[in-house]
Amino acid sequence: MTARIALVGACGRMGTLIIRRILATEGLELSAAFDLVNIGKDIGEVINAGALGVPVSDPKNLASVLKESRTDVLVDFTVAAATAVNAPIAASAGVNLVIGTTGISAEQRAAIEAAVKENNVAAVISTNYSIGVGVFNKLIRQAAELLGLDYDVEIIEAHHNQKKDAPSGTAMTAAEIISEAMGGKEFVFGREGVCPRGKEIGIHAIRGGDIVGDHTVMFIGNSERIEIRHQAHSREIFVGGAVMAAGWVVNQPKGRVYGMADVLG
Repeated sequence: MTARIALVGACGRMGTLIIRRILATEGLELSAAFDLVNIGKDIGEVINAGALGVPVSDPKNLASVLKESRTDVLVDFTVAAATAVNAPIAASAGVNLVIGTTGISAEQRAAIEAAVKENNVAAVISTNYSIGVGVFNKLIRQAAELLGLDYDVEIIEAHHNQKKDAPSGTAMTAAEIISEAMGGKEFVFGREGVCPRGKEIGIHAIRGGDIVGDHTVMFIGNSERIEIRHQAHSREIFVGGAVMAAGWVVNQPKGRVYGMADVLG
């Protein structure tokens, strides 16, 4: 069975890469494309992939286009404000979700999850779709469990100068994993002035150039430290995981929200 995939933010950098991967993946088909620019143009011609017969649609028409195109899954890697609006609309249209948007608030996430359950669709929501980051998260959980409270924890993340939110969703996920493993920790975002270190997790964001995404977790003890690091060299690592999730979520039990760890098994 071919899964029909639609994309919000289709004309952006991630959108272009995801569409190209969908076109190259057996069992997947591009059903619709949404963006605020190039409305009415063939998305294939916009991304230089040749005519696909799929016009760029205005997100205002999301519900009707999703139904008319018989879309199975909507992929959204846009911004939090847009995702908070689009995801419930797609769910109410009976469309499954793959969400990679970062910076989503707790209230926005709760509303999306409620829409997923109420409309009996399935969703994958993750701050990072890299397979390597999935391994990274398992390693930092193990380290936190083994090292315990005797080690201070600092998280440093670096991204390109166009990233709008900080800290990154991946850094926040790492902090939450470590906090859970260590029995609960407060988060401190950067430091300035008089700020003696307690038992908090320090989180620091760097923005510059074209850095795709670097994340380092430091476990610092007396006379030693352990660093666990993941560096993304290309956005392709996120694309592969997102497209994998889109094909996977179609066949999962409905009314539930999954993470990338579920996709990877």
